[in-house]
Amino acid sequence: MTDDDRAGPHNMTSYDEERKAFRWQVADDYNFALDTIGHWAEDSDKLARLWVGQDGIEARYTFAQFDEQCSRVAHALKTLGLQKGERVLLMLPRVPEWWETMLGLMKLGAIGIPCTTLLTPKDIAYRAEIAEAVALITDQAGAAKLAQVRAQCPTIRTVMVVDEPGAECPEGCVGYHPAVDIASPTWYDRVTRSDDPCLIYFTSGTVGYPKMVLHTHASYPVGHTVVTGRYWLDLRPDDLHWNLSEMGWAKAAWSNFFGPWGNGAALFIQDARGKFDAAETLTLLRRYPITTFCAPPTAYRLLVQQDLSQASFPALRHCVGAGEPLNPEVIEAWHAATGLTIRDGYGQTETVLLCGNFPGMEVRPGSMGKPSPGFDVAVIDHEGHELGPNQEGDIAVRVRPERPLGLFQEYWRNPEAMERSFKGDWYLTGDRAYHDADGYFWFVGRADDVIISAGYRIGPFEVESALVEHPAVMEAAVVASPDAVRGEIVKAFVILAPGHTGSDALAAELQEYVKSVTAPYKYPREIEFVTELPKTISGKIRRVELREREQQRRSTGG
Repeated sequence: MTDDDRAGPHNMTSYDEERKAFRWQVADDYNFALDTIGHWAEDSDKLARLWVGQDGIEARYTFAQFDEQCSRVAHALKTLGLQKGERVLLMLPRVPEWWETMLGLMKLGAIGIPCTTLLTPKDIAYRAEIAEAVALITDQAGAAKLAQVRAQCPTIRTVMVVDEPGAECPEGCVGYHPAVDIASPTWYDRVTRSDDPCLIYFTSGTVGYPKMVLHTHASYPVGHTVVTGRYWLDLRPDDLHWNLSEMGWAKAAWSNFFGPWGNGAALFIQDARGKFDAAETLTLLRRYPITTFCAPPTAYRLLVQQDLSQASFPALRHCVGAGEPLNPEVIEAWHAATGLTIRDGYGQTETVLLCGNFPGMEVRPGSMGKPSPGFDVAVIDHEGHELGPNQEGDIAVRVRPERPLGLFQEYWRNPEAMERSFKGDWYLTGDRAYHDADGYFWFVGRADDVIISAGYRIGPFEVESALVEHPAVMEAAVVASPDAVRGEIVKAFVILAPGHTGSDALAAELQEYVKSVTAPYKYPREIEFVTELPKTISGKIRRVELREREQQRRSTGG
């Protein structure tokens, strides 16, 4: 039995016909929390999420419960003085309060800023300052991090802490449940328009600190509901969908939030806070009636290294991967063991799914698939002209004469980044690819120097800045180095300051130092001590040369 046989009829019956007939439609005052969650909540018993805690205890939540709880959150935050348009940092693991808060902020009209729990105090201070955030909603660990840099966050008026049983709320903070549980479970106000700001994600850059990606109330939720959720994830109201992403990343919005809930599917959430456990993941796929599964390529690479001879997931009918290109051999190994094809997809923090191997479509292993309905995606040259088959160029999305939903509104407060990313009729993704004669796109690499490691997007500037803060480092350059499991790893080339000598011990010390001053996932997994770095005439480091050197070294087994 193939995955198509197991799935039955798909939401997309004909790719070509769907693209031809597709039209974006949205109400002028659309609000995901009010209109979509409110709609599904009309059935008081409809499951929204099956949650498994760290202790293995299960809990089921309905859409009606989330609708009531997010109304309570909106009232509680309003009572605390939060207003429409103000920015709120949200830094929580995969706990119910994350979803309650995001929906509550939408009803209130405040702008949520999801943050990974891996952020350091320095990272929090940067985000609070540049976004002028007025509140942080977090747990005990997050509150402790903020306390270290509280003086550097003058705009933050409110710190709300999700209570842990038996723990006292930190001084100067507001307990989440004491404030929320007494608030009204109904919310009648409609204070937002479709084009009002809804949420901000931070994305890594190559020549500076992270940029703010602003999405509106209609564009991102509707784009993910229709394109990501209905077409690519192939979700239906009776599905149970599992996505492995942590909540601080845009991938959580893709398929832990808008995509599934927009289509009435329930979420399967495991509150795992350690490293990815491939064996445990396979056990959960067998134990629970999970029908659709989304994981980064790194996870699939580890899964196929397990003994899959007895792999049997009777409920599972559909698998997708995104975040980086997926190796064809991994797709083949997974299919051989499970009968299911991993359907790769491509998009960004700035977008919903732009290209995908959609259900019912022939999968060409290693390809990003074809452009999503509602998007005119092309490969263009430096002058903005479309290129023909098998010609490498920049991946671009047409924004004129009609700007598609699902595309970010702007890099907030960063006109220079906006100017670099738009050329004529096109939005430039910053990625390079080519397409074949049949319209399938094939990823080549980043046009800039952003590193994609195990699904994380890491800007070299941040890692270089952390390294040069160490007294032993005079100069550093950071690039991607190919890796069989993670796709790419962070590799640092370091010129030492006078009086210091390179050694394994020093390399380990520098790695630990980077972990201490920036998010730990960004640390360089390899460090090479050098006496000089390739540079342009103007003195800029030629990371591209170092990257090509790494690719050559890896390909020759060096």
